[in-house]
Amino acid sequence: MERMIQKVQFPMPKQPKLKRVASYARVSNGKDAMLHSLSAQVSYYSELIQNHRGWLYCGVYADEALTGTKSNRENFQKMLAECRAGNLDLIITKSISRFARNTVTLLESVRELKDLGVDVYFEEQNIHSLSADGELMLTILASYAQEESYSASENKKWQIRKDFEKGKIGGILILGYRRTADGSLEIVKSEAEIVRMIFADYLSGMGKLAIANQLNEQGILTKNGNQWSPESVLRILRNEKYAGMMLLQKFYSENHITKRKMVNEGQLKKYFIENSHPAIIDKVTFDAVQQRLQEKKAAVHSKPNTSVYPFTGKIQCACYGKNYRRKTTVTGIVWICATYNTKGKKYCPTAKQIPENTLIALCCEVLGISEFNADVFENQVEKILVPAPNELTFIFTDNHQISANWKDRSRSES
Repeated sequence: MERMIQKVQFPMPKQPKLKRVASYARVSNGKDAMLHSLSAQVSYYSELIQNHRGWLYCGVYADEALTGTKSNRENFQKMLAECRAGNLDLIITKSISRFARNTVTLLESVRELKDLGVDVYFEEQNIHSLSADGELMLTILASYAQEESYSASENKKWQIRKDFEKGKIGGILILGYRRTADGSLEIVKSEAEIVRMIFADYLSGMGKLAIANQLNEQGILTKNGNQWSPESVLRILRNEKYAGMMLLQKFYSENHITKRKMVNEGQLKKYFIENSHPAIIDKVTFDAVQQRLQEKKAAVHSKPNTSVYPFTGKIQCACYGKNYRRKTTVTGIVWICATYNTKGKKYCPTAKQIPENTLIALCCEVLGISEFNADVFENQVEKILVPAPNELTFIFTDNHQISANWKDRSRSES
């Protein structure tokens, strides 16, 4: 009788599931010492997690942030997304103040993570958020951390205001000046010439846009290395520091949590210092520019508000996707690409001024009406594209399209 031998398969021992662990680190600002601290935290937690038996390293999420709110921290949001996707079991962080600066943000985040089954361990306080007394301890300690932050903020504000009273200012970055070793402002000759040119051009009748375009054409950049705009030119023209004086505390911080920059419109005392540093612009020139700026502002505000027309927001340049705007010229009312109008033909070669009466005639033609009707136009035409000079493409609300061409006016018509 043949003997049967059967191999018995024993189940493989089940491997213990590794706990998926990540860390979160944050520093409050971009100072070198703080950034070094952030780098040290990343190295520390990477080594700690990778050397712990039973843990699976899932990275270190680190932010350099001005506040402790969730919305301002990109990597904090990424970490929360990983938790929501079920990819993390434990988050290690240095302290409550590193995880969130205010009680509400802390508890919102911890409670959401608790619902997801994710534990948060705070090293300094030795608290696990999933422990029985975790939330109570976190509430107490977070309130303390928030109060400590408020106290530090108030102390800093007090010191800044004391410095203002003595005529001292902190760091400043301004075209035409540099900070010396003793903290005073010193004129940079090459930059000062640019400032003088801006003031002189404005008094000669040039507008802010024309000045900005001229500077960009000459390859001159702002102090921050950016292209010029009417707004950046205006900041130069309004800055009293170019006349050798300073108005301190123009802005203030909203609170110690958001730290949002607010315009000081009388909420706090301002400090004015005359002859605080060498002037680039004489007082007479500076005052003349302020007068012209005020007159321009008054003239704009005195005009009636008639900025919305049937074609507003309907005509779009195919070059950069900018809308056309209505403009009154010496030859009549035209519609013009915003880029072409502000920067010139070099920046938008396909754009061309469209006389308003030509535009109305074309609309009547494609709509099959004898007289322009704003309601019919609004209901039937979704958009008008300008793909090339003297060419329009009407896109209707039912998605069909009609192309139309127009001819330039003769000199006599113009």
